[in-house]
Amino acid sequence: MGIVDRIKRRLPILGAGSPPPPPAPRAPVRTEIHHTAPPEDDRFKPTNARGDVPVAQYIEETVKNNDIVLFMKGSPLAPQCGFSAGASGILAGYGRSYAHVNVLADPEVREAVKAFTNWPTIPQVFIGGEFVGGADILKELHDSGELKGMIDKLPAKAEA
Repeated sequence: MGIVDRIKRRLPILGAGSPPPPPAPRAPVRTEIHHTAPPEDDRFKPTNARGDVPVAQYIEETVKNNDIVLFMKGSPLAPQCGFSAGASGILAGYGRSYAHVNVLADPEVREAVKAFTNWPTIPQVFIGGEFVGGADILKELHDSGELKGMIDKLPAKAEA
C-alpha cells in the first residue's frame, strides 16, 4: 500500500476508503472540589504589622517613635516601585537607620497615610516627626544639602 492509498483511507473527502473509526469513548474523569471555610480561629485571620491598632493611631505612633520613617511600596531590600527605591536609597546613603512601612501589606495604612499628610502619592518621608514629602521632595532636599542638615539635627541614637 502506497502513501496515496494510506492518505485516501484516512481522508474520506478525497475518495476511496472509509473514514477511520471514531475513538473509543474514554471513562469520565471525576474531579471533586471541596469548598470548606477555614475554622473560625484567629490563626487563620490575615495579619499585618499594626495588628489591631487603629490605623490613624498606628501612623501617629510610628512617626512619633522613629526619627526617620519611610512609608513605601515594598521594603528597602525589595522596593516595589522606582520612587520607593529612590527614596530608600537616598536615606540609606546617610548611614542612619530608619523605619519603613510597606503600604502594600496594609491597604488601610496606604490610604490613611495619604489622608494624614494630605499628600496623594507614596512614598512619604517623615523626619523628626514632621512630614517632609515624597520622593521628589526628598531628592531635591538631598541635592541641595538640606536633607543632611535635617538628619544631622536628629538626636544621636545610642548603639545597642
